[in-house]
Amino acid sequence: MAQVSLPNFSFLIFNFELPPPMTFTVPARLEAEIDELITHYPPDKRRSASLMVLHTLQEHFGWLSKDAIEWTARKLGLQPINIYELVTFYPMFRQEPVGKYVIKVCRTLSCALGGSGQLREHFCASLGLDPHAHGLQTTQDGKFSVEFVECLASCGTAPVVMCNEDFYEGVSPAKADEIMGACK
Repeated sequence: MAQVSLPNFSFLIFNFELPPPMTFTVPARLEAEIDELITHYPPDKRRSASLMVLHTLQEHFGWLSKDAIEWTARKLGLQPINIYELVTFYPMFRQEPVGKYVIKVCRTLSCALGGSGQLREHFCASLGLDPHAHGLQTTQDGKFSVEFVECLASCGTAPVVMCNEDFYEGVSPAKADEIMGACK
């Protein structure tokens, strides 16, 4: 009978590193606001508060880090996957930092016919971003982010743009320059 020697793979089983401890902290005032917000949902259905908690955190921090997502899960007594499902499904949640000014250019049919593609290219070229890249792009200095978004609900005044919470209709390249110039 021949003997077969198997390699020792024990290092694969025991040689692992634990993730560093979480350093994410929510300011006391913000946590109190979130605690109050959670009271508007049934105690046995705390998961119902997930979207509002995520919106509140993103409004404060500008995006949702892995630690923010896991903090939310712990806060609501849920598994992290329950929160990741929401963050990855809904496009309004950001998993990466964005600029101080987020420029959203509508890309749906009316705006596309009105020139939103060229308008996005103008924003990108003016800010030193790649006009052909897909997805959110942020300038090196972190001041601006530019992205295409779905309908901004003003099809009759295309193309439309949002810069943070400000809404602009019938945006031309000259108007785009004014929008960027007003961002201090």
